[in-house]
Amino acid sequence: MERERFSELETVLDAIESRVQMLTDAAPNRGVDLRYKTLEPVQQVFARLELAGPERFMSSIHAGIDVRGDGSAEPYLGSLRRRSIDQRSGESAAAALRRVLLESD
Repeated sequence: MERERFSELETVLDAIESRVQMLTDAAPNRGVDLRYKTLEPVQQVFARLELAGPERFMSSIHAGIDVRGDGSAEPYLGSLRRRSIDQRSGESAAAALRRVLLESD
């Protein structure tokens, strides 16, 4: 687990975008056999990038991107109750997250 602090939302979103690109390229793309069933790569969360802030406690923004084992990425809002963000045609997960967070600003 790694933590970083940023002072500007744009800077955070740039960092998330570059990290997602790196992680999607590194995704293993293989299933996991669990004796009673096999988890396909798309069912596995390979990495999770989370954004919370700007307050230190009781953050007003909770969002992130899950990178799946097959290299796909899914943006979401929320922490305990995650809601998927719909990606527009041709839009990356990071771009969808950026769009939603900047619209709410």
